[in-house]
Amino acid sequence: MSGSLSITSALADSALLDLPWHLPLDAWPNESIASLPKGISRHLVRFAHLSGHVVAIKETTAEMAKREYDMLRRLQNLEIPCVEPVAFITNRSDEDLEPLNSVLVTRHLKFSLPYRALYSHTLRPDTATRLVDALAVLLVRVHMIGFFWGDVSLSNTLFRRDAGAFAAYLVDAETGQLYSGGLSNGQRENDLEIARVNIAGELMDLEAGGRVADELDPIRVSNGIVAAYRLLWKELTSSESFASTERWRIAERVDRLNDLGFDIEELSIKTDDAGTKVRIQPKVVDSGHHQRRLLRLTGLDAEENQARRLLNDLDSYRATYGEPDSDEEMVAHEWLVRVFEPVVRAIPVELRGKLERAEVFHQLLDHRWYMAQNQSRDIPLAEAVTSYVQDVLRHRRDEATVMNPPTGSITMPINVIGGATPDEDWKLKV
Repeated sequence: MSGSLSITSALADSALLDLPWHLPLDAWPNESIASLPKGISRHLVRFAHLSGHVVAIKETTAEMAKREYDMLRRLQNLEIPCVEPVAFITNRSDEDLEPLNSVLVTRHLKFSLPYRALYSHTLRPDTATRLVDALAVLLVRVHMIGFFWGDVSLSNTLFRRDAGAFAAYLVDAETGQLYSGGLSNGQRENDLEIARVNIAGELMDLEAGGRVADELDPIRVSNGIVAAYRLLWKELTSSESFASTERWRIAERVDRLNDLGFDIEELSIKTDDAGTKVRIQPKVVDSGHHQRRLLRLTGLDAEENQARRLLNDLDSYRATYGEPDSDEEMVAHEWLVRVFEPVVRAIPVELRGKLERAEVFHQLLDHRWYMAQNQSRDIPLAEAVTSYVQDVLRHRRDEATVMNPPTGSITMPINVIGGATPDEDWKLKV
């Protein structure tokens, strides 16, 4: 290694020193490079192996590398879904002491997918719409903490499957800025317009390459982020007035926000002078209502929709086998030991890189429901697992390494367990 290399990192990982920083990124040897598909970037980005995991390395200026590293750390502390910053490295030089670009190093988000990898042959309209909806949720979240993104696009976002939908993660923060006093309406609208234009351009680019379905309209899909964003923003921030006899609407409002994945920190409730009208203004905290409940009850860390689905199955188990006054935590532990973990252990080792555990369980519930509908009978869990592994999971590509997963969209009713005895269902032997 040549020159006085400077590494700033939140991780004490000496393996950073073993990477060939004295070479331009495009000249790194194959043994250092991880072959993963990546999105479009204005900078050179490559994936590399580091201490048993994969990192993304982006060449940029020293100032931009430090700024983005600091910004990603701040966003992480604010619990915004984004890639994890590992290090920024400056003072690089080659063996002739010629200066090389500085780099930002981030951890590769396992099971994440750049939007261009979310199609097998053509991008379908429903998949494109779900991507845009996920990006709208992310944009609302960053705006609520006062973050102006400045370059909102599908290319600057990674997506993870989340129980039939997608969860969006911010990748590129080099143009972003945090404002302690929050964003003005003009700043939010500016970000929203940037998103609309960028998404339209990205989808038109796919269209020009013959990579979208004929019925996909890039303009309509890109306009969808505006509608989705405004609906969600209004639900989260607007006040509501109603008659004092309709107090049930307070609980209804809270339930709607919880269903969107947001918790309520406090409610401001005011009545008028006559005492006949009630006005409520919610103060919303960060999303993750179902994630936090699942984590608290079971220790499982899942995406929001996955958590909602697993909790539905847990609640069904509790209703079927729990006593009326049974402790929620004890039933959750029983469900984890007797249902979830046996399913996970039943997945052959060579197939465990296909999907995350929570996504496997969600898809298994869908598969079991389909089997029950087609055969007009209750399907024991063990039978459903065997069928799912052989007929579905074995034919998927590994998403741990992001290799062109299919884009099929499945919308299913909530799974309801019924009809099976504990011996045949909840005590699955592996």
